[in-house]
Amino acid sequence: MTPPAPPNLSPMALDAEGGLTNTNAPVSDMDLHTDAALIDPYPLYRRMRDLGAVVWMERYGMFALSRFDDVRAAAANGDVFSSAEGVGFSAFGNMATRGTTLASDAPLHDALRSVVAKPLSPTAVKALSLQIAEDAETLVEGLVAKREFDAVADLAWHLPLTIVSKLVGVDEASRQRMPAWSAAAFNCGGPDNERARASLPTLGEMIGYLSRPELRDTLAPGGWGAQIYEAADRGELAHSQCAMMLGDYLGPSLDTTMSATASAIWLLGQNPDQWALIRETPSLIPNAVLEAIRLESPIQSFTRVATQDIEIEGVSIPSGARVILWYGSANRDDRRWDDPDRFDVKRKVFQHLGFGHGVHTCVGMHLARLEIESLLTALAKRVNRLELGEVHRQLNNGLRSLESLRVRVH
Repeated sequence: MTPPAPPNLSPMALDAEGGLTNTNAPVSDMDLHTDAALIDPYPLYRRMRDLGAVVWMERYGMFALSRFDDVRAAAANGDVFSSAEGVGFSAFGNMATRGTTLASDAPLHDALRSVVAKPLSPTAVKALSLQIAEDAETLVEGLVAKREFDAVADLAWHLPLTIVSKLVGVDEASRQRMPAWSAAAFNCGGPDNERARASLPTLGEMIGYLSRPELRDTLAPGGWGAQIYEAADRGELAHSQCAMMLGDYLGPSLDTTMSATASAIWLLGQNPDQWALIRETPSLIPNAVLEAIRLESPIQSFTRVATQDIEIEGVSIPSGARVILWYGSANRDDRRWDDPDRFDVKRKVFQHLGFGHGVHTCVGMHLARLEIESLLTALAKRVNRLELGEVHRQLNNGLRSLESLRVRVH
């Protein structure tokens, strides 16, 4: 009896025993979603990069790209590496997101993104800069007066929850559930493991919220959420797509920004020389944010589906195969970066993949950068030294983040 094909690979790539055929891909049994791997994936990424440009990952039934040039090229080529079947690891996670801005191709993707992106354009974000800077100054002044605080709960979560969620226009009860909903969504975007299954009830709660017939009536007039429904009224998208598009704001606009903020504080606390540099030269702060996102990319990977047979450095990837793009590995590839594991606020880092690449480049990156830059600017004015205390990492299938980070300021 012929073994069944792994669910993420076309049977054409298998021989009679269910093994790979005609691909020339090196094989790995690594699992990048164990607790230990989520805490420190970087040695495993290096092993994967050294195995080859394309690696067959047995545990996932997928091919993997982990080197910078290959990941960047695939992310830029949406015609061959499609997002339309979802960008996660599990069938359930992909089914839940299919048809969203994240999990779609042109022309649907272009139509959806044009609606979601309007309040997130550089011009629109610039109009928010004074409000965000003032809020950051007030927050940081209070935390510095306390001398010790949690850089995750007290600092990193503040702007996404107090400003961004209000701009989206959700009610207070929903706002308080957004961190849990977002974490569950990212967990379920990973492989079908125990961590993902434990998150299903919370994800179901989020889907239930988005599925409420009266959802539109609960959104603040003029908010980003209400603007989605107004775009549907104008015929720019189907009304049936509105609720899922609201989900584009509820998850990625929160957790990824929080994660990047906390990681930036963690890295600057570990590297006092780099903190001294940005205090002496505040114009380095925007680049320091990019460098932090390169080193600790909030989104470590997404998947794509090959729409045709393709060959990369002698390895054949068959049409229909699912391919993992390991952004977190690419951003530490020594083929692209000198001394890639070093945090350097002066590094020329503009081409990193922490915001993705191509048509699926993070739509909220301008807002995320503004929030983090505002917080670091406010801190740099007041704090000579960041002393790190107890650190706990959040174990999440799809998000690299900290659960808590105690900081004492001097």
